[in-house]
Parts: sequence; structure tokens; C-alpha cells
Amino acid sequence: MQDVREWTSSLVRLVRRHRDPVVVQALRSTAAATVAYVIALRLSPEPAPLTAPLTALLVVQVTLFATLTTSIRRVNSVVAGVLVAIAFSLLVGLTWWSLALVILAALAVGHLVRLDEFVPEVAISAMLVLGVTSVGSTAWARIVETLIGAAVGLACNLLLAPPVWTEHASESIEGLARRVRKLMLHMGEELTGGTPVERAAARLHEARRLDHDIADVDAALRQAEDSLKLNPRVREGLLHRVVLRTGLDTLEICTVVLRVLARTFTDLTKEREPEPLFSPQTSALVQQLLGEIADAVVSFAVLVTTDVSVSAESAESRLAAELRQAGTTRDKLAQLLLEEVQRDVSNWQLHGAVLTEVNRILDEMDTEHRSQRLLEELDRHTRAQRERRSRWTRFGDRLGAPAGLRRNREDARERSL
Repeated sequence: MQDVREWTSSLVRLVRRHRDPVVVQALRSTAAATVAYVIALRLSPEPAPLTAPLTALLVVQVTLFATLTTSIRRVNSVVAGVLVAIAFSLLVGLTWWSLALVILAALAVGHLVRLDEFVPEVAISAMLVLGVTSVGSTAWARIVETLIGAAVGLACNLLLAPPVWTEHASESIEGLARRVRKLMLHMGEELTGGTPVERAAARLHEARRLDHDIADVDAALRQAEDSLKLNPRVREGLLHRVVLRTGLDTLEICTVVLRVLARTFTDLTKEREPEPLFSPQTSALVQQLLGEIADAVVSFAVLVTTDVSVSAESAESRLAAELRQAGTTRDKLAQLLLEEVQRDVSNWQLHGAVLTEVNRILDEMDTEHRSQRLLEELDRHTRAQRERRSRWTRFGDRLGAPAGLRRNREDARERSL
């Protein structure tokens, strides 16, 4: 039985490893380069048509949207580099000074044709082609190989639908929420008794380090958004993108407010050291409130990463219940803090800041606030799509649409008015 469990866990790890973006990219790049080389062997007169697999490596991407949006610029960069190398191969061979001139000329051409982040690839292509090209009569073969590599790179994702990376992004979002929860629980536990300034400052630095985690989650989410665009296996790609993006935005705001809360605790510790930050009853209530908010943060992450189904409804109900409980505890804490301020008004600003920051986190995760934000984002995307379609329509009219079609459009506009 133990052997079966170990074999099953090994199989699960193997499947997950094959779904890793790095592994998928390596397999797709290898396959595309190999196929491009095999095709180029038949169509190119060169004995070693290495430009074809080189172009395929530069063109093929993890997602279909990234391939379509970057392939044209990548092809332009490769072709520009090939032309620069061919021009130099007609005049000189490969020497240290000719290599320097090739690099300089390739970078200048890349900036001239506005290739942006693909400018270095012009120089890379030129260097590689210069190393294998020294005869001007074979220039056309290099262009053919470049086109073969570009076509194979595009076909790799057009024929084989790329995976949807929403699962990886969802795991990243939930991981961020759990790190936020862990920090809030630690902050609450340290309220009982005297909290050293060094420990409070350490929690503040830990809250600031969450910015790096947000950047990693944002990168994973951008990859997931690209995988949803133009993917035939996805029906509601826009809704998935908006739900995940707005969810990450909310978590980012919560982490910012948490950082401010940690700063408030640090300042309060400096003012009251060596005494506790709050009275024992207030400290226990603050700890309870932070624990309830921490659980709500994780529930919110589960909600935004759950598909629209019964599970999503259950997650939303759980989040609403946790927010109501946190709101009740917040009201009790407000009364206790008011009593403490009435006894000692020296730190009333910091006590008020604690309540303000807690209210901001609860308000950001409110279900009604989330629904309103989703509707606004969906409406914004819909308007953007309509504007793009209208631009394409105007462009078609300028190219010269059939007269009957133009009349039908004008009649439809008049009827709508």
C-alpha cells in the first residue's frame, strides 16, 4: 500500500512538472526548432540551415496570444539581422572588427525600424548568420529559412492549443493571501505583553517584502491573461481575466493597508515601550479581529480563484459571514479604544489609525464593493472592444466597402435615430 502511495505521488509530481511553464516552453521550443530544421533541409540548398531553427526558437511562445503579438516583430528582427549579416558577408569575412561593425550596424537598424525590446535579437541573428554565411549567393536561402522558422513557430501554437495558465495564477493568488494571513496572525499574537520595538519593526519589514510577492503574482497572472486570449478552449476568457485581475488588485490594496497598520503598531510601540500597546482586554480583541480578517483574506482569494459554480456561491457565503463577524468585532474594538482614549489622549491618533486601516481592508473585500468593481471593469472592456470594432469599420469604409453595404449601414443608423 505504501508503494502504491509513493508511486501515485511521484506520478502527480511528474504531471505537475510537465505543466510547469518553463518545461512547456522548453518542449515547445525544442519541437518547433527540430521541425523547422527538418523542413529547411528539404527546401533550403544549404547543407546546415540553422537559421530556420534559430527563428523558430525566437518566435515560439508559451501562449497563443504572445505568439501572434510578438511573432511579427521577432520575424522583422531576424530578417533585419540576416540582411545586415549578408551585406557584411559580401564584403568581409568574420573577424573581430567586422563582428564589431555587424553588431553596431544591427543595433542601429533595430532602433531605426523601431523593434523596441527585440533590438538585441537583430544583433544576435546577425552574429549567428555571419558565422555560418560567407557567400553572397546563398542570401536568399537565409531568408527562406527565416520564413520557415517563423511559420513553424506560429503553427506550433495554432495547431496545438496551448494550456491555460489560470491554475498557476490562482495558486499564486492564494499563496499571497496565505502569506498575508500568516503575517496578520503573527502581528495579533505579539500584542499580548510588551512588544519590543525590534520585533514590531521586523513585522513592518516583512509587510514591505510582500511587494516582491505581488510582483511575482502579477507576472503569473499576466501569463494567465495571455493564455486566455484567442484560446479556442476558453469561452468566458474576459470574465476570468477580470475576476482574477480585480482580485489581485484588491489583495494588493490590502497588503498596502497592512503595511500601514504594521507601521502604526511600530509607532505605537515606540510611544508606549515598555508598556503593552493596549490593555489586556483590548489586545485580546485586536488579536481576534486580526485573526478574523486574516481568514477573510484567504476566503476572498478562494472566491476570486473559484469558477462560477456552486463552489463559488459557497465561497462567497463564507466570505460574507466572516466579514460580518469581523465587522461586529470591529465595532466592539471601537468602543474599547474610545474608552482608552478617554482615559489617555496622548496616542489617540494612532488608535484612530488602527480602526481606519481595519475599515479599509474590510471595505475592499466587501462583496458589494467587489461586484461593483467587476461590473465597472467589464463595462470598460466592453467599451474598448466596441471602439476597436468601430475603428475597423471606419477603416473598411475608407478602403471602399460595397455601395449596397454602405447604404444598408446608413439606413440602419437612420432607423436607430
